[in-house]
Order: sequence, then C-alpha cells, then structure tokens
Amino acid sequence: MLPFARRRTRVILGIAVLLAVLAPLALWLRSSSLVQVRDVSVTGIHGSQAAQIRHALETAAADMSTLAVREDALLGAVSAYPIVESLRTESDFPHGLRIVVNAHEPVAAVTAGAGLTAVASDGTLLRGSATRGLPVVAIRPRRTGGRLARGDALGAVRLLAAAPRALRARVERLYLGPRGLTTRMDDGPKLYFGGAARSSAKWGAAAQVLASSTSRGATYLDLRVPERPVAGGLTPRSTETQPVL
Repeated sequence: MLPFARRRTRVILGIAVLLAVLAPLALWLRSSSLVQVRDVSVTGIHGSQAAQIRHALETAAADMSTLAVREDALLGAVSAYPIVESLRTESDFPHGLRIVVNAHEPVAAVTAGAGLTAVASDGTLLRGSATRGLPVVAIRPRRTGGRLARGDALGAVRLLAAAPRALRARVERLYLGPRGLTTRMDDGPKLYFGGAARSSAKWGAAAQVLASSTSRGATYLDLRVPERPVAGGLTPRSTETQPVL
C-alpha cells in the first residue's frame, strides 16, 4: 500500500507542477499576437446604420484574441445602435472572428419628439433607423427609457407585428377610431380591429377576405370578431354591411 500511495502522491505533485507551468503559458497565449483578431466578418445587419455598426464591431474586436472574445464588450461598442438586439460570435483560429448580428425588425413608426422613430415589435425604439415605408402609428406613445410603455401605442405596434408582411406593407396609418384600432390601407379598405387581442386571427381573416372576389369594392372590413368578418360599402348604401365568411 505504501509504494502505491507514494506513486499517487508523485502523480498528483507532477500534475500540480505541470499546471503551474502551463497556466501562465495559457494566459499569455490568450492575449498573444499569435491569436490576435485580425480578420472580422459581420453579417446580419443591413440598412442605414450597417456601416457604422460594422466599423464599431471591427474596432472593438481588434483588441481581442480568438481565444478570449468578449461579447459584452462587443455589445457595448454598439450600444448606441438599438437596432442591435444581440450578437453571436464564432472564432476562426488563429486570427478570424465571425460576428452575427441579431437585429430588431422595424415594424412601425411612432411620433417621438419632433419626428418619427422606428419601433420594433417588442416596443424598442430604433433611433436612427429609417422610417420610410413603415406604417405610422398615430397614437401618442408612452415611453419608458428607450421602449414604449404599456398602452394603446404598444398594442398597435404588436398588432402590426402580427400582420403578414404583404399586408403590413400596405398599411399607411393605424389610429384609434370609433371602432377601436383602425388601419388605413394603400389602395384598400379600412380595417377595424377593435383591440389588439387575437391579432393573428384578425389578420388571417383580413387576408382571406381581401383575397376573395366577394369583398371587391368594400370600403371597410370589420374584423372585431374574426370568425365573422364583415365587409361594408359593397352597395351604394354605405351603411349596408354583410358578413363575407
């Protein structure tokens, strides 16, 4: 038993000495020019701020090594660009780094200050992002920091986020009217949604009705009960309505 115990002690001591030698070497290698980041590729970001975001990430990454990538520092470098939701990195030893940007998608524009500001589906205000072509939410928003607070404006944004892309692209304006949330469409009828609840079902009903020849000529669609959408304006008597499904 004693020889075995001595051998085990020697093995343990040998491992400890090896670790004591290798640990400083590993620390040195992590920050060595041998693995310094030199080639950076950034994907996943487009639009007016893409060039600035790429430059900020490339500059921050140049101070890192492929063995010690600091995603928190990369996120800090683009904190001025709320379009960036998160990042994913992948080292390509010895000098390459791939950065994939997970960007917010602008779904609407809201009034913020003297102009319009793009907003994401979760209410994040996307300062600096283009607003051209986005549907305008004509409801005064309440804000908490860089996000919309709970209220009608946030509900309207979430309603637009649930819309099929093809239909959302046709929405010019969304506002609160006598029948609740109402959209004004480009070359199409008004859509009455009531509230933002069951938004996917309401948009599904809208898509089905708009694709049907029976709704041709309608001036509005009432989607407040998505199982029974109603098209109005199908006759010269504008007050006459009829269910279309």
